Amino acid sequence: MRRIGIIDLGSNTVRLVVYEARRHVASRRPKDGELSVTDAWRHGGKRPFREIMDKKKIAGLSAYVADGKLSDEGIECAIETVKSLVKSANNIGCSDVHVFATAVVRNCKNSKRVTEEINKGANVSLDVLGEVDEAHLGFVGATCDRVIDEGTLIDIGGGSTELTAIQGGHDVRDLSIPQGSVSSYAQFVSYILPQPGEEEAICDAFAKNLSRVKNLDGFATRAMYGIGGSVRAIGKLYTVAFSADKQAQTLELAQLKALEKLLKGDPSAFAHAATKAVPERMHTVAPGLIIARSLMQRLGAKTLAICKHGVREGYLLERILKA
Repeated sequence: MRRIGIIDLGSNTVRLVVYEARRHVASRRPKDGELSVTDAWRHGGKRPFREIMDKKKIAGLSAYVADGKLSDEGIECAIETVKSLVKSANNIGCSDVHVFATAVVRNCKNSKRVTEEINKGANVSLDVLGEVDEAHLGFVGATCDRVIDEGTLIDIGGGSTELTAIQGGHDVRDLSIPQGSVSSYAQFVSYILPQPGEEEAICDAFAKNLSRVKNLDGFATRAMYGIGGSVRAIGKLYTVAFSADKQAQTLELAQLKALEKLLKGDPSAFAHAATKAVPERMHTVAPGLIIARSLMQRLGAKTLAICKHGVREGYLLERILKA
């Protein structure tokens, strides 16, 4: 077994996850009739990795973006945060530490400079994932412990929302919408929770972004699957807000609407539930909820299954372990 650290540089959080992984896993695509490492696990085989550490820091990098550029202060924040997490990974004996970034670096106008400065300042090799790569790796991670034959996978990030259409057990098309939970908060919310007018502004802006998509009906589905912190936060919030017996693994559209109704009708109760369930996402859970409900309603989804794994695990399997 070897220890591998993966650092995910996001718009709001920077997260280090350390895995113990089998040293010798498939370094090629399986031949006809064979199973990949991922497929073997799905079908009851030996799990190729286990998570032994999960550490995150709230960096709020999207708050340092002005006029489309990540500021010098933001770059320095990213460098110091990555350096700290690399040190943590090294301290527990990681043989490899990999760092990747998504929308916060990909979409800024000075992306090349940001990447170069982080590489130099933190002594890493930052991998900036493109939209297609991010969506595909999210699919690989989401399906590493379950089979999804048909549906749409969503990942509500800080600065963007990724959609992946799944048909016949394969990801067939993807879409990146330039609005996420953190950017929605920064643009439309004046305090912690959005006021009624601000909720509508988030919803209207997202609807406008969706209206610009030509092939959106290609993502229509009855069953939606969610990866990432925003979707998991909604599940935790619902469990606490409505005193569910166990952690929600699948939410129905009616349940998301019930959370929105609570936000509008009793913001104090919503805030208290969020404080207990997801204190680190107090300011972004409501925008994430509005985006998720909007997507479900627009695409005709009745259920939202909450997946345990996502882009990090996809990155581990495809980019490192070569599953």
